[in-house]
Amino acid sequence: MKLSTAKNDIESGKLLESFKRAYVTEEFAKAQYERYAKVLDDFVEIYGGKDREIHLFSAPGRSEICGNHTDHNHGCVLAAAISLDAIAAASLNDTNTVNIKSAGYRMDSVKCDDLTVNDADVGKSRALVRGVMARFKQLGYKIGGFDATTSSKVLSGSGLSSSAAFEVLVGTMLNYLFNDGKISPVEIAQIAQFAENVHFGKPCGLLDQMACSVGGFVEIDFKDPAEPVINKIDFDFSSCGHSLVIVDSKGNHSDLTDEYAAVRKEMEDAASVFGKKVLRDVNESEFMKNISLVRKKVNDRAVLRAMHFFADSDRVEKEIDALKNKDFELFKKLIIESGDSSYKYNQNVFAPSMAENQPVSVALCLSEHILKGRGAWRVHGGGFAGTIQAFVPNDLVDTYTSAMESVFGEDCCYILSIRPIGGIQFV
Repeated sequence: MKLSTAKNDIESGKLLESFKRAYVTEEFAKAQYERYAKVLDDFVEIYGGKDREIHLFSAPGRSEICGNHTDHNHGCVLAAAISLDAIAAASLNDTNTVNIKSAGYRMDSVKCDDLTVNDADVGKSRALVRGVMARFKQLGYKIGGFDATTSSKVLSGSGLSSSAAFEVLVGTMLNYLFNDGKISPVEIAQIAQFAENVHFGKPCGLLDQMACSVGGFVEIDFKDPAEPVINKIDFDFSSCGHSLVIVDSKGNHSDLTDEYAAVRKEMEDAASVFGKKVLRDVNESEFMKNISLVRKKVNDRAVLRAMHFFADSDRVEKEIDALKNKDFELFKKLIIESGDSSYKYNQNVFAPSMAENQPVSVALCLSEHILKGRGAWRVHGGGFAGTIQAFVPNDLVDTYTSAMESVFGEDCCYILSIRPIGGIQFV
């Protein structure tokens, strides 16, 4: 598509059916027109060339659904792509350089022949671009120069994986611009993880990237982290009459590194009592027979966190069965059970060292008050501060969000749906 006609084609509705693949409803798809028009305007302003061939891309954020703090001990996780996404307009150039200008950020430029790890870029988005390009080349795939402008609704710090969405977006652009779209979503996710681990300097797992790349509900079994088993779950979320609402409790994540680290450490310490490195390799029945030994050699909280691991990893399969059977009421019941387990046993809803500050606890309490008997609620992501997740009947969304905004501020709620596909090229 010529850049000069792309904007008219978007606004005239010629791309509506293509957009509906990602955005599902006609109303939500049309609501994206302005965003795509803006990245096209940005492209012209930055790079010029109205007669260039332009391509449009999207990659979603993700939400953890079940399996809270289970991945690092090789358990199972259920995650889902969400309706908030990162988008891009891109066009090939002949400079052998990838130039990506994201709204609100500096230009990232990476030469195709300069793909070694750059220590000066650790923690920066340019490292993610270089890392994705480097892994493509290592795997024998084609890369080349292109110009792009991007914009994202996956806000940083929201617990919805903005970095993974960006990585998958870059991988999706390289996939379609140079490799005819032949690289699978699973491999794009693995490439994205490599970029974040090796070039960006963050030792993340594969959960975020996989959910963003594959789309829909995704089960990930981390028994072998080097080759996790991925299963996409066939469930039409739009049919269940609920919205997924993420609530930002505005808690401060600073000084919580030790709290996060302690969850993993105590689970692994509990596993070490049985001569294992992770709880996935411990027989649950044997663990239950030897709780007193774990209490003696580690501590009581390690016992509780291990029991949470076993239950929540198993609960993933139960939630999947509920979705496959289209039993959304059972699914919600299991979501609440997962949240209760995180609160009581994993104990990652507030930090004991700052017990007077419990914004996540307050958000969960309010959610139960409003949604009990109709919806579901649980802590979202790492916990201790930050976000909660709620499945809210559509007729209660306004009531629920108003109540949350009255406590946490008018910008605290993200009203989402589950996106059925991951990274995509529209044209």
